[in-house]
Amino acid sequence: MVAWAVMPLLWGMDRYASAALVQPMSGAVFLVLLAGWPLAVVAMLPVAAVTALAAHLDAIEATHRLVWLGIAPATLALGAGAVVRHALPRHLFIYIFGRGFLGTLAACTAAGALSVAGHGAPTGTSTGDLLIAQVLASFGEAFITGMLTAILVAFHPHWLATYADRLYLPRDDGSAPGR
Repeated sequence: MVAWAVMPLLWGMDRYASAALVQPMSGAVFLVLLAGWPLAVVAMLPVAAVTALAAHLDAIEATHRLVWLGIAPATLALGAGAVVRHALPRHLFIYIFGRGFLGTLAACTAAGALSVAGHGAPTGTSTGDLLIAQVLASFGEAFITGMLTAILVAFHPHWLATYADRLYLPRDDGSAPGR
């Protein structure tokens, strides 16, 4: 609930600060880890509406943020999670690092790159510089999401809809988890 409530602040940060930010943080990947993809996408609709009202965005800009800060990273994170789950061994570290950090990094970077490819760079900014800035911003979000994922796995794993002990912890008989 707190993650969902903070998202309008993240999505409108450039407007609230009256400063040009390359890519406001999304929070979408963390919401997918917490609630699962379907609930996360549904929860993003009111986030876009609140952001539009609070940041004084027109409908096109609000929709742009919904797609490129919400739905695109969430969907790409879902795909990254599927790759991690099926291609790598099932282990606690794989979940935290693969889904929490690398999945977030890949999803946010790809969503930012797709946004730049579809809409171009703002006036006065080169596309190459904007893509580098997108990658750097994605590293920050991946670090925060990975850290929060590790904390939740350690203390409240039941808060993560995408985590299950039976998938990521070894069995009592000493054998590794099965596929």
